Amino acid sequence: MSSRVTVPATVTAAYIDATGPASRIHVGKLPMPTIGGGEVLIRTRAIAVNHVDTYVRSGAYPTPLTFPFVIGRDAVGTVAAVGAGVSGFEGGDTVWCNSLGHGGRQGPSATYAAVAAERLYHLPGDVDPVAAAAVLHTGATAYLGLFREAHLRIGETVVVGGGAGGVGGAVLQLASAAGARVLATARPDDAQWCRANGADEVFDYKAPDLPKRIRHAAPEGVDVYWDTSGHHDLESTVPLLAHRGRMIIMAALTGHTPLPVGPLYTRDASLQGFAISNASASELADTAVALNFLLARGTLRAREVQTLPLSQAAQAHMILEEKRGRGRIVLLPED
Repeated sequence: MSSRVTVPATVTAAYIDATGPASRIHVGKLPMPTIGGGEVLIRTRAIAVNHVDTYVRSGAYPTPLTFPFVIGRDAVGTVAAVGAGVSGFEGGDTVWCNSLGHGGRQGPSATYAAVAAERLYHLPGDVDPVAAAAVLHTGATAYLGLFREAHLRIGETVVVGGGAGGVGGAVLQLASAAGARVLATARPDDAQWCRANGADEVFDYKAPDLPKRIRHAAPEGVDVYWDTSGHHDLESTVPLLAHRGRMIIMAALTGHTPLPVGPLYTRDASLQGFAISNASASELADTAVALNFLLARGTLRAREVQTLPLSQAAQAHMILEEKRGRGRIVLLPED
């Protein structure tokens, strides 16, 4: 290692020895990660807890794991050591990563984490680490879904199902910032939050005539339809698509729904499956530029952020799985 500060021999980590329920999460000492060429050691400051973390931990989302496996995905921290061949990072730099804990990579839910330099980005000055950690996953998901998958263009109409959720709120913010006309579905008491995030109109997601309301608001059809809640009522929503409309399919790992093929092919429309975990390092780097632009201006934000100590990682997973609360959860490593 080079360009390093003194680090301890062990880390405090939240980890599992096998996939399973949240109760399998242990918090204890593990050896300090070693960094090779092209890697950076960071001291973590804020670690996000995402739904995908629970899928990986439970085994519902298969991915190569080495046990003990440190859980998690996104983190903000400071550079503690820089490996051979790495340039652009120095000790003390504030940085972030949102692609650990997948594809054989250990997660960041520890006091220190090793990160490939190509997956590490500087955090703009004055951006709060907790506020940033809370939106890294949702913001990157929204960016890639809207611009890489759906190829969103200025003036198009976007419908966001579940607009008050973490990903839904980020999609609203980014679509509105990109000059789209944005319609959202949500609970009535979430309508104000959706509008604050850029929604031009908000519909009660339980309204029995919801498709009719959307059709009235978008008589020429919907260019991009993204149901972030994972309900995927394709029989009702595919007929709402415009000519060459695009529908983003995410979440609902075990979902099954009938597909109205006729309205799909006569519109030259498309359904596009999308998981951010499949994004390449270069795609994530492009996304990081956009996220940093928005973070620096305070235009990418979470609705609520609950912080818990790293020692309560299992409780954090339980909160997500039991759907208690609607905000984001960020773990804080104890010194």
